[in-house]
Amino acid sequence: MNNPPVQLPTRVEEGVAPGLRYRTEGELVPVLHMQLTGQVPVYFEHHVILYKDPGLSIGMHTMKGSFKRLVAGMPIFMTETQGPGEVAFSRDDPGHVMALHLAPGQSILVREHQFLAATGNVDYSFTRVKGVSNMLLGGTGFFIDRFQATQYEGVVWLHGYGNVFEKTLQPNEQIDVESGGWVYRDESVAMQQQVYGLRTGILRGSGNLVFNRFTGPGRVAIQSAYVHLPTEN
Repeated sequence: MNNPPVQLPTRVEEGVAPGLRYRTEGELVPVLHMQLTGQVPVYFEHHVILYKDPGLSIGMHTMKGSFKRLVAGMPIFMTETQGPGEVAFSRDDPGHVMALHLAPGQSILVREHQFLAATGNVDYSFTRVKGVSNMLLGGTGFFIDRFQATQYEGVVWLHGYGNVFEKTLQPNEQIDVESGGWVYRDESVAMQQQVYGLRTGILRGSGNLVFNRFTGPGRVAIQSAYVHLPTEN
């Protein structure tokens, strides 16, 4: 492999985004700290907030397609906070927090349960995937979250299990990743499932090995540990 995946920084001492400053720290269960100016709200899943200044307001962030997510047992709303003040987030799992800065019009596709927070000028939507691995396991599929910056730069913060490595694929370059091992990909990166039957030796008749095959151009992120999701079982 000429350009192997590269580990993303595990610590950011001073990050800057429209309407806020942020930092990430922590060696085991990382924390995302933000200092909001009040110009741009931040939205997040309600269970990931760790602490906030009393002056920060908390409210609901509108989410499209909430009934579809309710049927699948997923959160049906997002929470939003507005500054000025400080707020912090953590997913309560060992791992790696990363910030993805999106230029106006740029989008990113994210595996479900990896999202931590996003600036309010980032649009959110999702699609449901019914893959071979999910059918083999008798599951209902899983969701891929889509985040797109609107007319201004936006930021999405994600949590990966273990450490996160980013691979930049050239046009038509491919990589096979275990089905639970990816975190995000550029929308230009195609994804298909590859199933390998295990029928020899001690594994005779025991099942299949499933990969996601990603085809460039674009980035795909790989996590070194992961949790099988309830919707995949």
